[in-house]
Amino acid sequence: MKLNPKNGIDSLLFGMKQQDVTALYGAPDKKFEDDDNNIIFLYNQHKLRLTFYEDEDFRLGYIITSNENATLLDKKVIGCNVKSLIADLPFKSWEKEDFDSTENHFNESNWLTLQSEYDLVIRIELGAIIKDNDEFDWKFKG
Repeated sequence: MKLNPKNGIDSLLFGMKQQDVTALYGAPDKKFEDDDNNIIFLYNQHKLRLTFYEDEDFRLGYIITSNENATLLDKKVIGCNVKSLIADLPFKSWEKEDFDSTENHFNESNWLTLQSEYDLVIRIELGAIIKDNDEFDWKFKG
């Protein structure tokens, strides 16, 4: 499961509609609306949470995974020491937030969050990039 910052994960591209995703992965294991009326798909086998933004015509705009096969620049991510991983990545600007036993390490230029607990990465979040004119840079053109 290859993470492609600014683009998506594997064949999932930011900007896809729900039918594009179900054509690739089938029906989600769970589908619900969040408090902002976004549609959320959960795929248990892939450990994926996909958010389709209501105010963007329900395009895929945010991906969360805890899939142990997730790779970033050919490096396994889940279970890795977060400090070592960040040091090995070419993304140099990171903001850190602390939440009890977990920490979020956020790289704004790639809209990438590495969540760690006990210094090990437990979850990855990727978001679609917003361009200078406050519009999303959708990668899926279908």
